[in-house]
Amino acid sequence: MAKNEKRRKDKLQHTKHNIEIKRLSNTNPTKNRDPPPHPIDEFSAEDFRKLIDLNVVSYFLFSKYALPYLRLTEGSIINISSLVGNIGQGQAVTYCATKGAITSMTKALAIDEAKYNVRVNSISPSNIWTPLFDSYLKTCPESEEVKKGFENNQLLGRFGTIQEIGQACLFLAADATFCTGIEINMSAGAELNYANKNMRPEAS
Repeated sequence: MAKNEKRRKDKLQHTKHNIEIKRLSNTNPTKNRDPPPHPIDEFSAEDFRKLIDLNVVSYFLFSKYALPYLRLTEGSIINISSLVGNIGQGQAVTYCATKGAITSMTKALAIDEAKYNVRVNSISPSNIWTPLFDSYLKTCPESEEVKKGFENNQLLGRFGTIQEIGQACLFLAADATFCTGIEINMSAGAELNYANKNMRPEAS
């Protein structure tokens, strides 16, 4: 943990020497896969700790070390969470818990940093088409059926795009200057359609 903290601190200090920090967007790189679906009895405490480190502690550290610079520029933090942090998902207790923590941390940090005119907001996507999702589908025996199931989770019947998430980030960073502590669901209405969610077919 100490090594990870130093690496993140050094990265931000290097960034400060090259550009003025005005915005910080916390998200995880696509190479970090979410845990496979399991009931709670099949997750170990160590599995959970690793996921907390990845999904929560990393956000905490980047925010902690960026804030001294963000306070000087009256900047903002945008945390990428997940819709399931609010509505839950089957066989994903640990993942949902960490995403819910991001949303709660966003609100608490917004309260603390308001006195510095630093805004803190979050975005909670549902199913977004990414290279990682594409590679996952290629491992599925019935990939088209699985893809259709994921698409049908949204009321609009499709995946979101990385560009659409980027546009929401731009809104929070540039235009939403009277918004702090809010969460934007980028979900195409998935939370309204959740009762009809198609579960992934079991791999054969």
